[in-house]
Amino acid sequence: MEDRKSTSVGPTFFRSLLYRCIMAARRLTGLLKTLGPIISPTKCSARSLNTLVSEHTVKWMQDISKKSPMELINEVPPIKVEGRIVACEGDSDPALGHPIEFICLDLKDPAVCKYCGLRYVQDHHH
Repeated sequence: MEDRKSTSVGPTFFRSLLYRCIMAARRLTGLLKTLGPIISPTKCSARSLNTLVSEHTVKWMQDISKKSPMELINEVPPIKVEGRIVACEGDSDPALGHPIEFICLDLKDPAVCKYCGLRYVQDHHH
């Protein structure tokens, strides 16, 4: 018979699990209250939520008077920097930015930030 190390799960684990379940239930209740006028509680299902999201997406895609976020970000010319590595934060205001991403600029093509899509290129002074 092989000797296995037993692991015990203590009361702290169960308290933490219970807390997470309660918080998830509260968030779901809040979401259902928000969507209440749109979706009746008796017909609330994954399919009806999927339909609601799909309809919203179709409406957004049909409005060609506004540019998509990718079209807007592609209008920004690549930002020239002197160093080999740039730290992109998305915005100078931390509340509007994203986590810092350090981007290496060794390639000739502009490097793209994976969070905001800003492009950076190394400015060579020859």
